[in-house]
Formats: sequence, C-alpha cells, structure tokens
Amino acid sequence: MTSAVSAPASVSASPATGLVCRACGAEYPLIAQHACYECFGPLEVAYDQAALARVTREQIEAGPQNIWRYAGLLPAGQDPATRVTLDPGLTPLVSAPALAAAVGLRAPLWVKDDSANPTHSFKDRVVSVALTAARSLGFTRFACASTGNLANSVAAHAARAGVPSIVFIPSDLEQGKIITTAVYGGDLVAIEGSYDDVNRLCGELVETDEFEDTAFVNVNVRPFYAEGSKTLGYEVAEQLGWRIPAQVVIPMASGELLTKVDKAFSELVEAGLVEAPEGGWKVFGAQSAGCNPIATALQAGTDEIVPVKPTGIAKSLNIGDPAAGAYAIEAVRRTGGWMDFADDEEIRAGIRLLAETTGVFAETAGGTTVAVLKKLVESGKLDPAKETVVYNTGEGLKTIDAVAEQVGPTHRIKPSLRGAREAGLLG
Repeated sequence: MTSAVSAPASVSASPATGLVCRACGAEYPLIAQHACYECFGPLEVAYDQAALARVTREQIEAGPQNIWRYAGLLPAGQDPATRVTLDPGLTPLVSAPALAAAVGLRAPLWVKDDSANPTHSFKDRVVSVALTAARSLGFTRFACASTGNLANSVAAHAARAGVPSIVFIPSDLEQGKIITTAVYGGDLVAIEGSYDDVNRLCGELVETDEFEDTAFVNVNVRPFYAEGSKTLGYEVAEQLGWRIPAQVVIPMASGELLTKVDKAFSELVEAGLVEAPEGGWKVFGAQSAGCNPIATALQAGTDEIVPVKPTGIAKSLNIGDPAAGAYAIEAVRRTGGWMDFADDEEIRAGIRLLAETTGVFAETAGGTTVAVLKKLVESGKLDPAKETVVYNTGEGLKTIDAVAEQVGPTHRIKPSLRGAREAGLLG
C-alpha cells in the first residue's frame, strides 16, 4: 500500500473530508491509499454533508456540459485548471419504447448510453476524476490494470495532458481495445494471464521504488477513481427532470459501478436535490455466465464471493475476484433488487436486440445488461410497470467480433436494375 504525498489544497478544498474504511470505519486523510492499514478493507471517499447540501440544481445546470458540472459533489477538480480530463459526460439518455415492448415492460424504459464518451466507454468518467486527484497528489506518470476500456481512457487522458503512461492488460484482449490503447503512444504491457493476474502484478508494482511516481488509477488512487462513477447516477436523475428512476440495471465486473450509482442517488436525496421515489429505488446487477461470482453469491444467499477463472465473450466484465462484490450485494439486497447473468449467445442476442430497437450498438457488457433485463422481467424480479434505466457502458465497435459472424449483407446483387429486381428489391 502506497501512501504518497499528502493532499494539497486542490484536493483538500473539495467537499471530501478524507478516506474511510468500508469495513471497520477507520479514517485517513485524502492521500493515495486504497486499503485500510487496520483491517485491509477497501477505502472510499467521505464527504462533508453540509458542503454537499450547499450545491444547488441551478449551480449544476449552469455548469459545463460534462461531468464537471457536478464538481461540488466530487473529491477533486473544483479548480478547472487542475483537471486532467477529456470532458466526458452528459451522454444520451435514450428513450427505448421498442426495447421495452420487446422485453415485456409497460412503463418507460431508458438506455443511458455511455458509448458517447470521448474514448467510448464510461471509464472516461472515473479516469478524469482519478487523474485529476493524482496530479494534485504529485504523481507524474499514469497507469492502470485493465480489461480494455480503462486502458483506452488512461492512455488518452495521459496523451491529452502530456504525461507518460503505462497500462497493463491481459494479452488476449479484443484487438479493437488493444489498438485503441496503443494508438495514444504510451507504454502498453500485455500480460500472459487473466485480468486478476494483471491486477495482482500492478498491486505489487505500486509498492516498488521504480513506480513511486506512478498513479495506478484503480490501485493507489482507487478511492478517487471509483467516485467518478457517481456521475452516471447524477446525470440520469438530472436528465429525468431531477428524479430517480424506480429501477436501474447495471453491468458488473468489480461491482463498483453499481455501488456508486446507488451512492449517487443517496447523495442527491441527502443533499435535497431530489426526492426519493415512492418506495425507493431498486438496483439490479448483470453479469456474464462466464464470470458471475457476485450474482452466484447473491442467488445462493451468501456474502461469500468465491473467485472464478473468467471465460466468455464479455471480457470487459471478466474480473474473477471482484473487489466491490460484497458491497454490490449489500446495495442490491438493501434496495430490494436482484442479480442475474447471461451466457454468450444471450449476450449476442442482447447486443442485436438493443441495436435493432434503439440504434445503440453496445459492446458485450451492454449486451449482457439487456439480456439480463429480459431475464429479470421474465422471472418477475423486475416490475414491468415501473420506470427503468439500463446502462450501456461501452461502444460495440470495440467488441465487433462478438456479432461479426451473425450479421452481414442481407442481399448481394450485380450493379444493375435487373440485379435489384432479381433480388426482390423491386416490385
């Protein structure tokens, strides 16, 4: 565990008051540290609730057209000059009536489409917050362990900021994600192993002298990184006219995105920015059948998450030992939601169904979420009469191989009217 430089004014001036252990409650200052020295539990950012309550809708709405409109609710970046960012956020909230009808929903259904971010995934949100904090903490190189999208984002942010980067990935990632990381010119290290192997190595590297100048966004500055996901909750509430949807369905890898969307809703209510929906909100988690340790534990009625060796096409969700899995289970149970999983063919069908009904081409994580949405409705776990938001976290062009063999030209013709007529395209 690294404790780097103490937080300078640009971090401590934020509404964040420090770091707190999720397990034992031990408190720490705003430094580069991700695990508790007392119990080794994960740390998260704690806030001055009075400071959060001073944020108004008017202030937010007058802010920039990106995640920094919520700077008053985040742990870093209050001064625009300190930001390391591609200015992600305010991605489309797509009305999806045809998808709702296809899966059996009677109430409004929305797709929060984060493929519209600068590097085409929600990771731009978390990286912007993490690297803004990292620069304020004195780090001079940026890094991460990644299943693909995070690598894209860290490399792009580093290129924009003129800071060296080194990112670590499993060597069997989709080619699209490898290319869209390498193109930014930083160091790209492919590891012969799973994401969990990559993450373990990065945890070891961060302790070495050679990497003491390096911010690993999902290791030593992870508490700041995780907070960026809250903006997906803030935006949905604002885009719905400052209200929280009754139900949300969220893909799970580490489980952290789900916990932070839930945290965002709670913060909005506590700050007086929105009212809780009648009966509260429910959060639902979606995993791939090839890597479903969180959903398996929930369905078994246990808090013990047994690590798995990931398989299947949803590589962006392939974290076999999920760091926030137990907290995702707690959030789902507390809100009355559920978790389920989809196999590769169901994921492919989910990708195509989303595309055919909304015009949104999702990567395999989005296909997983749509496939699980359908299962949740069919099983009665999700109420078809309540407004629902599903999260698409990445662009389908990054995982194009998933459906490449299932789609293609519907006709092949010669370049003539006769060819068109023979193919039945003319009367």
